[in-house]
Amino acid sequence: MRFGFDIDDTLINLRQHAFHIYNKKLKQDVPIDVFDTIETLEIHEPFGLSKQEGNQMWIDSMEEIYFTDCPAYPDAIEVLQELDKEGHEIFYITARPANHCEETKKWVENAGFPVQEGRFFCGMKDEEKIHTIKDLKLDFYFDDKPNVLNTLTEEPVQLYVRHQNYNKDLDMPRLTNWSELKEIIKKHTDKK
Repeated sequence: MRFGFDIDDTLINLRQHAFHIYNKKLKQDVPIDVFDTIETLEIHEPFGLSKQEGNQMWIDSMEEIYFTDCPAYPDAIEVLQELDKEGHEIFYITARPANHCEETKKWVENAGFPVQEGRFFCGMKDEEKIHTIKDLKLDFYFDDKPNVLNTLTEEPVQLYVRHQNYNKDLDMPRLTNWSELKEIIKKHTDKK
């Protein structure tokens, strides 16, 4: 089968990682339980930043956010390694900026995710990801962003949303832990 995965906040806990970096850079101590209540993609409000200041903070911190020790979600690496060993095709489709593509690919590989040549797509806006996802003729696609997933509902790909507070109202199959993927595959295989 052909599996497509977004990276940030789907396979890795990027926003929480950025939250810790913001605390450090801004010399604040906003508790992590505050992070768990944020219902927007952006994380700047608990730090008292305006939208413009928050956007600038993200831009100024981007390399540190992307390329330091951001943790993968539990079981994400192991489950994808297992899919790879079983012969499934794994594709990564990320909207990270084009100037970060090579380093992102290396970071993903160094983190332990299985990456095959020609199966890593980067440097596009969210709305451009849709064309790549369609062209790949994926069986499954996993993402956290409603604006990406909502545009794919008419496509023959089985969509799953990686649960986040900002997508809790999205009405589609949901994945909260990567250990659930084996059961998801089994469920879809049994239907055929």
